[in-house]
Amino acid sequence: MIGGVLAGLEWATQFSDPLAWLVLAAFLVTAALDWHGEREAARYAGVAGWGLFGVFWFSLIYHFAFVQKSIIEGVGSLVAVPAAFYVGYLLWQGRDSLFVLSRAVFLMGVVFFPFESIPVLRQLLVETVTRQTEFLMALTGHHPEVVNGAQLDLPGIDPDPYRNTFVFVNDLPYTAGEESHRITYTILLACTGIGSMSIFAGLIAAVEAPWRRKFRALAVSLPVIYVLNLFRNVFIGLTFGEQYLHVFPDLVLTLFGSEELPRVSYFVGDRIVAQSLSVVALVGITYLVVRELPEVLAIIEDLLFVVTGTEYDLGTALEAPSAPAEASAETPSDD
Repeated sequence: MIGGVLAGLEWATQFSDPLAWLVLAAFLVTAALDWHGEREAARYAGVAGWGLFGVFWFSLIYHFAFVQKSIIEGVGSLVAVPAAFYVGYLLWQGRDSLFVLSRAVFLMGVVFFPFESIPVLRQLLVETVTRQTEFLMALTGHHPEVVNGAQLDLPGIDPDPYRNTFVFVNDLPYTAGEESHRITYTILLACTGIGSMSIFAGLIAAVEAPWRRKFRALAVSLPVIYVLNLFRNVFIGLTFGEQYLHVFPDLVLTLFGSEELPRVSYFVGDRIVAQSLSVVALVGITYLVVRELPEVLAIIEDLLFVVTGTEYDLGTALEAPSAPAEASAETPSDD
């Protein structure tokens, strides 16, 4: 039975890309109708969009949980399925504040999907991040060779033909008779930070506030995410390539369902340490954004209501500054 379920989840992954475009189209229609005052028509489109969004996350469960072997992303995609359906239900029941969240999801996609779907943009971003990661590694005294990943036979990875793969050769053989072992670390689009940056860009752009404060919020989020992501790449690359975190191998391999000993350091460095710290970092960045743009709290409060069923007043709890009264005026200004 379990094998059938996994086969079904794997089959569903082929629909993730078309579903993503359908979700964006639905939320675009939602935003356009809402902008023109067609609130009830926008509600129908928004409910459809959230339903599709739930199906989209369902199609990603297998990829995150069993291909990427990411506990955090796997659980996150699983939770996102009922959460998306519930948001659609709440919108249908008249929680109109969720129109802002719907607009935010659309804007996130506007930022992210050009890099996902346009090869020249993806190559520019991936190779730029690779070069900067290479520079930072060199500052630590490590100089792995960087090659075109598509020219290598990388098991489980189908990289684009970019200069994006670090090659480490260490003296820790894992097979009898080996004198050395080659380990490769490939920078993919997911390693560029564009996903997290698109989330914050969408949230910031979706709320109604003066553009000056929006730009300040972008300034305290996007550059910080980008720089932290570079250090994350350096940490994962070096701990994996140099096998610095080869600890409790039997336990780690069992936990992640793998038999590849060299990947122990990768699982510990990326899937456990880096992803856990990323969650902490994103919470901290969210706090900085809220200090500049308290309007974002309304979206976060909606998300917390979806998860817990309880209304929250985060502005009071966090002692965040309230949105200036002029933010909703016809000609807003910032003092």
